[in-house]
Amino acid sequence: MMGEAGGHYCSKKTDDICGALCSQETGRFSSFSRLCCALRGVDMKTYIFLLVIVPTCLLAGYIHGQKISYFLRPLWESPPKPFHDIPHYHHSNASMATLCKLHGWGVREFPRRVYDAVLFSNELDILSIRWRELYPYITQFVLLESNSTFTGLPKPLVFASHRDEFSFIESRLTYGSLGGRFIKGMNPFYEEAYQRVALDQLLRIAGITDDDLLLMSDVDEIPSRHTINLLRWCDEVPKILHLRLKNYLYSFEFLVDNKSWRASVHRYETGKTRYAHYRQSDEILADAGWHCSFCFRRISEFVFKMKAYSHSDRVRFRRFLNPERVQRVICKGGDLFDMLPEEYTFKDIIGKMGPIPHSFSAVHLPSYLLENAEKYRFLLPGNCIREKEC
Repeated sequence: MMGEAGGHYCSKKTDDICGALCSQETGRFSSFSRLCCALRGVDMKTYIFLLVIVPTCLLAGYIHGQKISYFLRPLWESPPKPFHDIPHYHHSNASMATLCKLHGWGVREFPRRVYDAVLFSNELDILSIRWRELYPYITQFVLLESNSTFTGLPKPLVFASHRDEFSFIESRLTYGSLGGRFIKGMNPFYEEAYQRVALDQLLRIAGITDDDLLLMSDVDEIPSRHTINLLRWCDEVPKILHLRLKNYLYSFEFLVDNKSWRASVHRYETGKTRYAHYRQSDEILADAGWHCSFCFRRISEFVFKMKAYSHSDRVRFRRFLNPERVQRVICKGGDLFDMLPEEYTFKDIIGKMGPIPHSFSAVHLPSYLLENAEKYRFLLPGNCIREKEC
């Protein structure tokens, strides 16, 4: 019915403003009115769900989505094929013939040559410990560094500027530098693979030949010297043998597990052996050394690696790089990226949730570390505070 002014008139009296507005032409009332009409008849519980619960869930998913994904990993990803673990026998007073026999291997008349090849970023302290540990048994140390990170960030040639600190291996060093490609948006794993191919070329320059042993591992994956001595003296060792290392985080105070496996030793074959950092064999030697990840002296080094290495996408929030936060996480034994453990079963995930327990054992660590404990105190139990200056 039309009123005197020609407007719409509703003969039914009502206090419902939505009802009054809904009777008007849709083009003539506000967006709020349209929403009001759309929600007409919805009860209070639904209002709460739409206006509170849904936004809260979306925010939680944004903040904790990665955690949820890692926790549910066992639902869509099966554990990898288990390794065949080879028991590791060692005693300083046992003869090499005895040790080789215990492993089911023969003993050689003379040891194989051993090449230790690494890609280097900025890990000067851990490189010193690594090379001092391996020094007695390495024929040639091969190191390649780039002026860019895996994520394409420019970086100085750190080793080149500190080379004089490693004069003790100069006569056995093959060093190479590589210009970064600085391709914006490049998958960091492509850049990492590119650098590993370049390391293959550097190994050939270093003079590696068939049946030499090639140690493939990151700088912070340190085989024990007696492991390398065993493999160079024993005959019939597997052509490709992974090394099971004790897995530490931040220092030798935080023992994560004994599951580090990426380090490997190869009997070199020309035209076939390629430098890689993934699983290449089912054979693994138990208790073969140490993996000390994020074992840095300075807070700035932690921040640099978080932005520079292949998993930099884990820095989901800028606050993760805050120096005060980084220091708190280190002393607590927490996760720098606020992530859940990367495991394949709910049992393992739940068992590793929370901070890493403190360890008070400094037994069976690299000898150079203990002999220079004052210099490397930050890597020993009870010394979590890091230097703040660059």
